Amino acid sequence: MKILHIDSNHAILQEDLALFGCENHEDYTSTKTEVESKIHLYDGIVIRSRFNIDKTFLDAASNLKFIARVGAGLESIDCDYAKRKGIVLIAAPEGNRNAVGEHALGMILSLFNNLKKADLEIRQGQWLREANRGLELEGKTVGLIGYGNMGKAFAKKLKGFDCKVICYDLKDHVSDENCSQVSLEELQAQTDVLSIHTPHNEQSFKMIDANFINGFQKSFYIINTARGTAIVTNDLVDGLKSGKVLGACLDVLEYEKLSFENLFENNQLPPAFEYLIHADNVLLSPHIAGWTVESKFKLAKTITQKIHQHFFN
Repeated sequence: MKILHIDSNHAILQEDLALFGCENHEDYTSTKTEVESKIHLYDGIVIRSRFNIDKTFLDAASNLKFIARVGAGLESIDCDYAKRKGIVLIAAPEGNRNAVGEHALGMILSLFNNLKKADLEIRQGQWLREANRGLELEGKTVGLIGYGNMGKAFAKKLKGFDCKVICYDLKDHVSDENCSQVSLEELQAQTDVLSIHTPHNEQSFKMIDANFINGFQKSFYIINTARGTAIVTNDLVDGLKSGKVLGACLDVLEYEKLSFENLFENNQLPPAFEYLIHADNVLLSPHIAGWTVESKFKLAKTITQKIHQHFFN
């Protein structure tokens, strides 16, 4: 099998594929059109998020047997059309779920304990203890939206904190020893900390809007390590200003480009983003929740295992 790699990944990925007898080719710089012109030569393509794989691309890929995305989601691919053409789609949410769970936990603990604010104050010569009195996670109710690989990993991390963990998911019967499934109404009634763990799809797109936020009975904190498009940033900022949202931990933003490598093409920042970057009760990171040394290896290894299972067993 000839495989084209259009994004760099852990070396183990190509090493394993070579052991299976695959011929690996790299192209990290060509335009989408240039890749389209030669994709018919390949049996497989390995991507992260460099560009959309749409119908035009898939029609050009006359010999393609699989598309492997070294990540959790497949939203950059026209999955329905690919499946109709008999192309196997492979993703690796198992590879970075632990990293995402640890990052979400680290963000909320940091926000609860004012670590960013306190650190900056000390660096400026301010020693403000009472102003940085923190909160404890113990006794809080953490509500998860989406209980797949990422939600389960976060719930597992929360188990030792003596907090109540509940989830809302479109699938039935997802409860386990770490989390109880509830209706959306129950989740909005009980939640102190909301964490988003949904893929990018029609149901999750701009799901967290003003109506959703105001549907919560209590003021609450929000964590988003999933996709930035799940939250309407203007409505989130309105919630922060009103006190309905007590704080936000955002690893992802709706302003991200498809590749997740950039935010803005110019220096004109939206007012909502300006608010976020100056708010003490907001913690931001650049889409790195699943971006650890260990997950880089595990993502690559998961991809090679799935390719082997599909084509070399």
